[in-house]
Amino acid sequence: MERRIAEILIQELKLENVTPDTFDVSTDLVKELGIDSMDLTTVVLVLQGEYKVKFDEDAYPALTSVRAIAEQIRQLQGMVS
Repeated sequence: MERRIAEILIQELKLENVTPDTFDVSTDLVKELGIDSMDLTTVVLVLQGEYKVKFDEDAYPALTSVRAIAEQIRQLQGMVS
């Protein structure tokens, strides 16, 4: 799941010089990559469609890394199952 989330981030945010294989899943998306709230919203919308989950907007500040996003998706999928 983390690799796919990295692929989506790279594609949606047009990140250069990084591949899903080289993307560090613990990288802080805001502090280290400079992702802003609009970028995050774009990515969240794609992830919601991909994983059939609905992120609560209050959870957005916790979505700071690929690892954190994957964990949130797993929790949301567990709630629906």
